[in-house]
Amino acid sequence: MSASELAEEEERQRKRAPWGVIALVLLTGLALIRNGSGEFDVGPPQPASAAAADTRATPHPTFSAAPGPLPYSLVDRVRIPAIAVDAPVMPVGLDVDGWVDAPPPDDPNLAGWFTGAVSPGEKGTAVIVGHVDNKRGPAVFYGLGALKKGNRVEVQRRDGKIAVFEIYGIDVFSKANFPGDRVYGNKGAPELRVITCGGGFTKQTGYAGNVVVFARLVEVR
Repeated sequence: MSASELAEEEERQRKRAPWGVIALVLLTGLALIRNGSGEFDVGPPQPASAAAADTRATPHPTFSAAPGPLPYSLVDRVRIPAIAVDAPVMPVGLDVDGWVDAPPPDDPNLAGWFTGAVSPGEKGTAVIVGHVDNKRGPAVFYGLGALKKGNRVEVQRRDGKIAVFEIYGIDVFSKANFPGDRVYGNKGAPELRVITCGGGFTKQTGYAGNVVVFARLVEVR
């Protein structure tokens, strides 16, 4: 790494919020993703209780041979073959009110990578968000709650590498009791959270919670 690249990396690390701060921001912001309309006859699928992540459990044998962390890279696309997601990814940060920005709701097939966290494949917990629906119908992560343990999420990085994550849990958490530390905390390895709106819906308050996918890096292509 050249001196200029090293300086750029040090500056990026300096600007990155501590994980405790990110968890708090997401607890009050991305928890959360706004703009879900919920205005359809059949709502989005919700995770089965058996799919919930057990953070006390021994990692799946697949994870024992997981690749090492990748360096920082911008993100181009996210693919989730099990629910036919293949979407471009844009960087998102915080809006003027301190909430994590979601992608523009008018584009139903667009996800957002939260740049205040690590990039997918780096050591730590990366976060990708997207809408469940908009005024016209289902959006990019409408089917997120239908995923199962063992399904994979592929993230195409700007450096040409594809970081492949295996899902070990899917859960839905209420906004009122969102477990920020559990969801966003650094597990000591490259992990990914994919998040959208979920739970019950009312026109007054929107969706009551968020669907959260927990996944770990298992392959780099």
